[in-house]
Amino acid sequence: MPRPPKTTATPVLARIVSQARMHFFEHGYCQCTMDELAAELGMSKKTLYVHFPSKEAIMAAVIDDLGREIRASADALFANRQLNFAEKLRGFAEGMVERLTKTSPRLLRDLQRFAPDLHRKLAEMRERNIPYVFGRFIEEGQLAGMVRTDVRTDFAVAFFLSAMNGLVQPAAMERLGLTPRDIPPRAIELFFGGLLTPAGRQEHEKLFPR
Repeated sequence: MPRPPKTTATPVLARIVSQARMHFFEHGYCQCTMDELAAELGMSKKTLYVHFPSKEAIMAAVIDDLGREIRASADALFANRQLNFAEKLRGFAEGMVERLTKTSPRLLRDLQRFAPDLHRKLAEMRERNIPYVFGRFIEEGQLAGMVRTDVRTDFAVAFFLSAMNGLVQPAAMERLGLTPRDIPPRAIELFFGGLLTPAGRQEHEKLFPR
């Protein structure tokens, strides 16, 4: 698979990746062409190819950019001393919903069927980010007295990762009548519901009403 640029720090690369992300997420991978993307960006296809050799490379950059964004948003929440544990957890769930609001299930089906390397790359992004983010949530919750200390972090994270990998499969979403944006808040609420101490549950239920 072609390697995408390692960073989208330059304005042109960032604009291409941002526009491609909106288009891919809303319409799916197969529906987007380099001609359409170049037209939306107001540049020639030749110029677009200077920055990315293929649509596959652009989608790879979109996945990398999404992974960095998720991790950075989690880091910002963890660093915010004005938020308690439940508020940070809610903030992360709301951020994921916002990112996935316009994500069509077609995107995941397209990647699974027609771009398996990209589908694996997306899975690898989850496998990096879920242990990093949810491992920190568990450990911070334990230090705050909000998460049970008898729970092994590595086991809990592996359990959540396995559940998420199963839920985001197109067939599972279709069977359950869910869209990508539905999964994070429901999974977080169910997962942490079993990990919380009584004090943690009290705070959690204020912010995650049933």
